Amino acid sequence: MYYPYFIAYISIGLIISLAVFYWAIRAGQFTDQQRARFLPLQDDEDQPPTQTTRMNRIETYGLFILATLGLGATATVLAYALYFSK
Repeated sequence: MYYPYFIAYISIGLIISLAVFYWAIRAGQFTDQQRARFLPLQDDEDQPPTQTTRMNRIETYGLFILATLGLGATATVLAYALYFSK
């Protein structure tokens, strides 16, 4: 069966997400809850539009590459599991 591959895939994803959550807690991402509560109500019309910088484009390309690699890994695991399952 190909269940061990999917269990490994889910386990790796869970470990990575827990590591990122732990980093967010240690970095103080959730400390200012009073400010976070009112962010959807903030009016942004009086602020000038932001300019796209080179760093923003690099981040966009990096995220696209990560998403492509993740989908490729998923397709590889699925193809391997289907090909070698008998």
